[in-house]
Amino acid sequence: MDYLRIKNIILIVGLYLISNHGINAQADTKFVNEFLNIGVGARAHGMFGSVTASTEDVTAAYWNPAGLSYMDAEIGMSAMHASWFGGIANYDYIGFGKVLNERNKSYGSASLIRMGVDNIPNTLNLIGPDGSINYDNVLEFSAADYAFFLSYAQRVGGRRSGLTMGGSAKVIFRQVGSFGTSRGFGFDLAAMYKEDRFQFGIMLRDITTTVNTWSFSLTQEEQVVFERTNNVIPVSSTEVALPKIIVGGAFKSDDDDRNSISYLIEGDVRFSTDGTRAGLFSGNNIGIDPSFGAEIGYNRQVFFRVGLGNIQRTLNETSSTDRSFEFQPNIGLGIALGNFQIDYALTNIGSVSGVLVSHIFSLSLQIRD
Repeated sequence: MDYLRIKNIILIVGLYLISNHGINAQADTKFVNEFLNIGVGARAHGMFGSVTASTEDVTAAYWNPAGLSYMDAEIGMSAMHASWFGGIANYDYIGFGKVLNERNKSYGSASLIRMGVDNIPNTLNLIGPDGSINYDNVLEFSAADYAFFLSYAQRVGGRRSGLTMGGSAKVIFRQVGSFGTSRGFGFDLAAMYKEDRFQFGIMLRDITTTVNTWSFSLTQEEQVVFERTNNVIPVSSTEVALPKIIVGGAFKSDDDDRNSISYLIEGDVRFSTDGTRAGLFSGNNIGIDPSFGAEIGYNRQVFFRVGLGNIQRTLNETSSTDRSFEFQPNIGLGIALGNFQIDYALTNIGSVSGVLVSHIFSLSLQIRD
């Protein structure tokens, strides 16, 4: 009896996952491709993603493609893994970048992101038409989101120019078992400028909007199960990711300074147009979300990072007129071992409370001449 109850719970969860994809696919502009808002690289997560003006490795393809031009290696590679909800949800990233022309500092890169829930029991056929239960009919499926980036960046102007520009073309594929698939395509554009110890960056995400087209294929028997369990039968439709603008400014120690201590401070502001209302400054059609990050290094080998973001105005539980400010801190560490660098960040991604319980690890490799 307990086993059957567990199976029923799993059935409800599975139906919710499928129905949720269908409900969200009503040409809505909120919470579209949310897995792409998580970010890549433990270094960036330790600074709460405040790296728009300072990212200079292969992860720049996600945060600011123009930063690829500041890579100081001929080839760069990076990988990241994170798991949430006791390992139920997994997030993986791998990126590769290579110099294309040293004269104008042009770089190209390819990146892949996957976020998925695997081994979900499909209990739609657990109970037969005659009411009999057959556990052999329980199969497993995955609900996964994929994004593939092709990115390019180069210096604009002469050799002394501090301006670089870049962009990414991204292909998105989302799949819920054999029930539904979604495909999308979009562009990101970015620029970065360096002047002595100051750095500035701007990222235009989904600049042309990113449209995801959903299609579903449920058998007649599966549709009957949906109806019996009062679930919405998903229909083919579209989602639209509206443009977002992220601007950042950073101040750091002199790269030629031989002191053992180095530092970097950055502040970013994200402007969104999807109408979400949880940000510090928000309205019906725009949201403004600031974040801050800092990094302190020792001998360019050991790094400590802190970040602050997710700043919100929340209603008081006892009074609907009083508001208070809430924010989320992140922390991180990094160790450089020759051409390898290992980074770690502690955040609360995937947490249902403000407790920092999400552990993120990433590994990067730079191959120099």
